[in-house]
Amino acid sequence: MITITMYQNKQGRYTGFSCIGHAGYASAGEDIVCAGVSALVLNTINAVDAFTQDAFDANTDQKTGLIDIRFHHPVGHDVKLLLDTMALGLRDIQKNYGTDHCLIEFKEV
Repeated sequence: MITITMYQNKQGRYTGFSCIGHAGYASAGEDIVCAGVSALVLNTINAVDAFTQDAFDANTDQKTGLIDIRFHHPVGHDVKLLLDTMALGLRDIQKNYGTDHCLIEFKEV
């Protein structure tokens, strides 16, 4: 299962997110759940980097499927919009393929 955790501060502003695991929906290279999650997450990271000034640190581990993003400061409007859009897509994947393959959660930090 892929677990995506969206981190928010007490004011509800995003401070980062992590994505870990493998969907297990199909064989490697044929897993559409994994491909969909990967496309949403990686495109969001690339968009934040290319189109905003919000700085972040990234930690990855290909073996576990870990992608961990931590912003230096709570994010601004543009990054919030990008992260809300990513979360919307991930919720749709979770709804269509079930929490056995993809789970998105929100955590106050």
